[in-house]
Amino acid sequence: MGYASFAQWYSEGHLASYVRTMKSAGGILHLLEAAQPAGDMSAPAVPDIVLNQDLLGGTRVSGDLGGGRFDVRSRQGDLFLAAPSFANTVIVDTAYEIRSLSFPLAQWQSVLDEAADGRFPVDYQKLCAGAFASPTIRSAIRNLWALCDEEGAPSRLLAQAAGCEILAELCRLGGAPFGQVKGGLAHWAERRCLDLLRSRLSEDISLDELAAEAQLSPFHFARMFKQSVGVPPRVYLTRLRMEKACELLEHTDLPITEIALEVGYASNQVLARVFVKHMRVSPSDYRRAVRDPVRSYMLR
Repeated sequence: MGYASFAQWYSEGHLASYVRTMKSAGGILHLLEAAQPAGDMSAPAVPDIVLNQDLLGGTRVSGDLGGGRFDVRSRQGDLFLAAPSFANTVIVDTAYEIRSLSFPLAQWQSVLDEAADGRFPVDYQKLCAGAFASPTIRSAIRNLWALCDEEGAPSRLLAQAAGCEILAELCRLGGAPFGQVKGGLAHWAERRCLDLLRSRLSEDISLDELAAEAQLSPFHFARMFKQSVGVPPRVYLTRLRMEKACELLEHTDLPITEIALEVGYASNQVLARVFVKHMRVSPSDYRRAVRDPVRSYMLR
């Protein structure tokens, strides 16, 4: 049987019972976490770039992921890249835990070409030849997973921004020319993008839409936005949502569930997790504190 994606194969194939978590941002990026036994973990050819991270280390991994035969003892946090459209072979000698990110090539080829300056795509011969380490990619995966734990399925903006960062680093590791950002957004472009974020807090806005507002490609927009504003678009959006949630809690009697939807979160539970992380207090306690600060202080 042929599979349209890595996520479909993993959820329907013979390894499906080992999946602990699977999340997807539409057709943009798929994430999964699995605890697998020793043995054959080979996968069929799928049109995705697949990045696996060993969560435990100490496993002997052998096979071919598209860069030739290898046989290594992995360390905790090591990364393994599987080339697209390649039926790989993977044998492990102990039970192990992995996180996998799969990038549908149809969605990401233009980003890869741009990140590599159109000349040097990902060097699969080099990067698919066994385990490798990257603090940048490890940090991006860790942050992506933490945000998904808070908010559930990743938003399009989160998935696209994280994908750009990870694929750009893969290009760099593969030897692609990769210069630093020399300037940020033009003032008019920055203003229009921030206005768009404010006006569409409740929506799952995409990096593509923001980039189009600035008349840039998503890859270059993400880097230039951070240069101008100081944080990535996803972080800035969360700040705006927290500001709006505080305003609504203070000045309206809207139920917290309605406030959550108003600022772009799927439920009051999701809002509560994000709110506590950023404001150090629950939405309900915040509302009580700002409306009756004297009583709130006396009850401490």
